[in-house]
Amino acid sequence: MATHFFGDTAVLTGRTMRHVTRSVDTIITTAIMPIAMMLMFVYVFGGAIDTGPVEYIDYMLPGILLITIASGISYTAFRLFMDMTSGIFERFQSMPIARSGVLWAHVLTSLAANVISLVIVVGVALLMGFRSGAGVPAWLAVAGILLLFTLALTWIAVIPGLSAASIEGASVFSYPLIFLPFLSSAFVPTETMPGPVRWFAENQPVTSIINTIRDLFAGQPVGDDIWIALAWCVGILVVAYVLAMVTYRRKIA
Repeated sequence: MATHFFGDTAVLTGRTMRHVTRSVDTIITTAIMPIAMMLMFVYVFGGAIDTGPVEYIDYMLPGILLITIASGISYTAFRLFMDMTSGIFERFQSMPIARSGVLWAHVLTSLAANVISLVIVVGVALLMGFRSGAGVPAWLAVAGILLLFTLALTWIAVIPGLSAASIEGASVFSYPLIFLPFLSSAFVPTETMPGPVRWFAENQPVTSIINTIRDLFAGQPVGDDIWIALAWCVGILVVAYVLAMVTYRRKIA
């Protein structure tokens, strides 16, 4: 049964990956908005924001990476919605394949597409002056956190992809996720925020993730933030996965 699942998932992933490679503009579009934000914040607002001895590009890059992921998963919901409305899901149900492999194919494609977008954004950041004192273990830790965060958000994307009534409805869910880093430590220190906003910024999921990635890039001790970040990512992943599978079973019942 496990071999059956992995084989079916590999074949279905190849199918969804071909859709991405035939529409490279989706990856480029995903990267363009975060890059535009990065250019604007660094060259327009960066001089007015005090981040101490840390260069502003180094300070704000972790937030930009999370925005890149939040932007990219909207295409996952879009691709899944198109499969649902085209009738391909009904066709798959009539074939002797692992049912969950259909969803996992979209999830793995999302991971691959987002990795490409993240590499593009980091490449542009390096051209803009981003520098990191992190060693290989720290870079691997950053990659692991970003992949876990991508996986968690992708399973969130699966839910509207399965249940939305329109293309717009399948994609609009990502807007709050894109906006969330703006109410965090991504672009300005939380100490500069008024009381209620500061409380929310310091206790919402992405702040601990951003702080952890920032410390890893700087080669500094991460403290408790890494455990809080991992707890948020794993918690969101588990809840989103369960809800997605429940939605999927109801949809195909």
